[in-house]
Amino acid sequence: MKTKFALAITVGASLLCSALSSCANPLGRGGYESAPYTAVKTDGAFEIRDYPEIVVATTTMAGEKGNQNSGFMSLFKYISGKNETKQKISMTTPVFSKTDGERQEMSFVVPKEVAQTGAPKADNENVTVTKRKAGRFAVYRYSGRWTEARDKKARETLAEWTKTQKLTLTSVMEKASYDPPFTPPFMRRNEILVRIKK
Repeated sequence: MKTKFALAITVGASLLCSALSSCANPLGRGGYESAPYTAVKTDGAFEIRDYPEIVVATTTMAGEKGNQNSGFMSLFKYISGKNETKQKISMTTPVFSKTDGERQEMSFVVPKEVAQTGAPKADNENVTVTKRKAGRFAVYRYSGRWTEARDKKARETLAEWTKTQKLTLTSVMEKASYDPPFTPPFMRRNEILVRIKK
């Protein structure tokens, strides 16, 4: 009886894992090309990474936080064909966003193949295609639904860790979002990262 029960548990767990894996594509970041990096050091939820130079499409948003939605839509229209060649560009991860004073920026990573052949210019003058400088970053990773309170706590947590590691910060902190809003909270990947001196 115990053997049958244990077998049932094992089969059930396998089916659950398969189900979660199969829904990784429609519900989360699975299947999307992601910005490459090399992990230099890992310490639980913290990591030091080296990112190479990557090509990004960036939009700027001044003022209120509500502009985040319009910024995202500007970038989404760009990859959907609102560019000089009417080219449709695959979605990638993560979406980078940062605030520096009154200036907000949001960036999509251009797929490697498109970057190599030359990313098209956007129809919208507020969307620019540039190279994101290579560098070393301190990163804090957490799951769950994004909220301002969680974001603030994550930034404080990363700041405290960088102090204990005696790291020198060389930029403002930024957010990296990997999943669409309908992804179950426990499957989400959220990160806060900041450039550091090597």
